[in-house]
Amino acid sequence: MTAEKEMAFGWRIYGLGVMAVGLTCLAFGEFDSGQPVPEHFPARAALAYAAGAFMVLAAAAVEWHRTTAWGAVALTVYYGFLVVILMNGRLLLTNYAVFGTYENLAIQTAISAGGLMVYASTASVDGELAARLTHLGRLAFGACAVVFGCAHFIYMNFTAPLVPKWLPLTQEFWGYATGVCFAAAGVAILTGVQARLAAILLTAMLASFALLVHEPMLLANHASHFNWTESAENLAVLGAAWVVADSLARPRPVG
Repeated sequence: MTAEKEMAFGWRIYGLGVMAVGLTCLAFGEFDSGQPVPEHFPARAALAYAAGAFMVLAAAAVEWHRTTAWGAVALTVYYGFLVVILMNGRLLLTNYAVFGTYENLAIQTAISAGGLMVYASTASVDGELAARLTHLGRLAFGACAVVFGCAHFIYMNFTAPLVPKWLPLTQEFWGYATGVCFAAAGVAILTGVQARLAAILLTAMLASFALLVHEPMLLANHASHFNWTESAENLAVLGAAWVVADSLARPRPVG
């Protein structure tokens, strides 16, 4: 008996999420908020269009089976090196005392981790290497989830108002509850204790954010670059969480 190497559905959502981020860059001619390029950087607008086009093309490659691995590794390198290290890494030198710096870094790292796991599950690489890359991606994503949870507590004054007022109990309650869920899911993924269940529930929670938070924000102000960026990045991170859950599923025996 051998284990069949296949993906489930998370990679599709991941690709669509990154594509949405790229389309936002193209539509507004601006880098998304997670890619902080200085305002006076030479040819900034042209670079924003180039980055948007790259993300759209690489994400489209992820959606096509024959080029999934190429698209995934391209996004992993782009987010891991250019976005995380070069764009956001420099902010650690100036804004190291601001927790938002680490939250933004975590969002971009989570997207990079999703690409790494998609690559590991589709590339023609040694099984042991694929397992190590997948494990690295899970650990990175788990750490990011813990950061997301901490951000809910630290920035409750921003988190609570995003919760729909019609939900039972209070906005602060749901802000703290989702923060705990983020942190708990991150710890579960890092330790491997009920990791798949945690990843599934985290994916569902991120999906609820899209429906209850980001869609209403877009309906209220569809001209806002920030609102489109937040919605697109949430979809990309949702896809990455789904990829984590898929990677933890038991392999289907064949033969």
